[in-house]
Amino acid sequence: MQKLVKFITSFFYLGHSPITPGTFGSLGGVAVYYLVRSNVILYAFTIFFLFMLGWLFTAEAERIYKSKDAKMIVIDEASGMLLALFCVPYSLACIIAGFILFRVFDITKVPPARQLEKFTGAYGVMLDDVIAAVYTNIILQLVFRVILPR
Repeated sequence: MQKLVKFITSFFYLGHSPITPGTFGSLGGVAVYYLVRSNVILYAFTIFFLFMLGWLFTAEAERIYKSKDAKMIVIDEASGMLLALFCVPYSLACIIAGFILFRVFDITKVPPARQLEKFTGAYGVMLDDVIAAVYTNIILQLVFRVILPR
């Protein structure tokens, strides 16, 4: 069971990268985005499914890794990256901007993310990335649909 928990929460072991595991987890989210982006129902289900997997397995992963929000747990970054890009126009510029914005918001923990991160278990691990994703998505929607529409 521990192997399964590690596999899921490290998002296919991307979280075991020796450098910037959160960035690799986010890149994993971009890879999944590319696979599901053309089917909005599958895309929405994938976000929900990954979020629920993270929600269900994060507390156990913290016990296994013996650390609160262990750096190896990156399913939150993967699902957050998918939410950040949800229903934004498909373009390389949008993906790159989304990736950069999401990483900045995830690292800086803009309120209320910092407060949510303090919660234990899945609450603290998953919800701060939801905030980063929502902020990113709002900015992407404004920039690529309102300010710079095609």
